Amino acid sequence: MTVFLFLIINAMRTHFKRATLGGGCFWCLEAVYNRLEGVVSVQSGFAGGNIKNPAYREVCTGRTGHAEVCDIQYNPEVISFKDLLHIFWEIHDPTTLNRQGNDVGTHYRSVIYFHDEGQESMAEELKAKLDKTKFIDEPIITEITEFTNFYPAEDYHRDYYDLHNEEPYCRYVILPKVEKFKKLFTDKLKKG
Repeated sequence: MTVFLFLIINAMRTHFKRATLGGGCFWCLEAVYNRLEGVVSVQSGFAGGNIKNPAYREVCTGRTGHAEVCDIQYNPEVISFKDLLHIFWEIHDPTTLNRQGNDVGTHYRSVIYFHDEGQESMAEELKAKLDKTKFIDEPIITEITEFTNFYPAEDYHRDYYDLHNEEPYCRYVILPKVEKFKKLFTDKLKKG
């Protein structure tokens, strides 16, 4: 009984944090971050735009100002924001403006929406460090901007890769990112 009470009290003390990242199609980011130890939830949606509650079809026009993002709730006692960013920069191309592969448009931009000054400074510091070390041959163009809004995508986007992994987009675009993540971050994978 005392172990059970300890677990409940400990769980109540845990304060989850939030990260909002855009790196192309949100299906790709969701598939990776759902497999990450310490991530409590990942929700695909839209952020940074100028209309409320946009639909996917509206965002795809490029006229809403929104980016496709994943809103990630994580346990900072298990995974750090810094680790989330390292994974982010490894699994997408942060050097291409408004595109990831064949996905083209402002809604596919590389962006970090920071929720506090700590996230902002960590993102700026890591971006500068990666540029300086020539992590990638081209300069990193990832936007780092203050979080202002998030709107969940329609339900059919939820867990898209896990539910449709036989579809061509999933096999040829998402799967290589998931495999790269598994190879580079084996120690960060969820157990079981």
